[in-house]
Amino acid sequence: MEITSGFILAVMVLAAISSIQFFKGRQLNLRIMQHYLRSIEDVVKPEDKEYVWLGGYIGFRAYYKVNRDNIKKFEYTLTLLPRQSILYFPIALLTSRHDKLFIVVRPFNDIKHEAHLIQKGYYRMKPKIENEEFLKKEIIEIAGKKYEALYEKKRDVENLKALIEGMSKPQNVKHVSLTPSTNVLYIQMKPEPDTISEDVARIIRFVNERLKESPFSS
Repeated sequence: MEITSGFILAVMVLAAISSIQFFKGRQLNLRIMQHYLRSIEDVVKPEDKEYVWLGGYIGFRAYYKVNRDNIKKFEYTLTLLPRQSILYFPIALLTSRHDKLFIVVRPFNDIKHEAHLIQKGYYRMKPKIENEEFLKKEIIEIAGKKYEALYEKKRDVENLKALIEGMSKPQNVKHVSLTPSTNVLYIQMKPEPDTISEDVARIIRFVNERLKESPFSS
């Protein structure tokens, strides 16, 4: 009987803690989403926008029509750690590791050459890269981190390296690429609430300035 009573008490305590964590974690994730939404939108200044809720409190997708300078569209997906779940959160720290921001920028200028910089050891399973067998490969170091460079033209990698180096925390950039087949600049990174505006502004400058240069259009 004492064992049963102790077990029931432990379950009740765990349930209470889980309920408190759910409400606190939910509110925290909502505040984080609102912060990123406002911060990014204020910098991008879209002429039209659409948001898609990912369900629960894990994040959202944003589709911005910009149609200004060299940017046709700016799209991003924000996924957050499950702070509302006291049981799943530790597992997510091991599997997802951190909040993630996936940015896709569609410029007006045509991207002619493929290039990738991928932080070594970040992916458990390396993403499939179209025509990888035809790309040149080397390892370069950026801000103390090693990146695998895959490219057609060396100058493209140098430009992508400059983009990473200009970010508030270069080590937070996990994968950046230029893809001619879809004509996009892609960035996967760990976002930082305090510097998200600065980082997005840096990406916009890169598209408006560097992507207009001849290495990407000839």
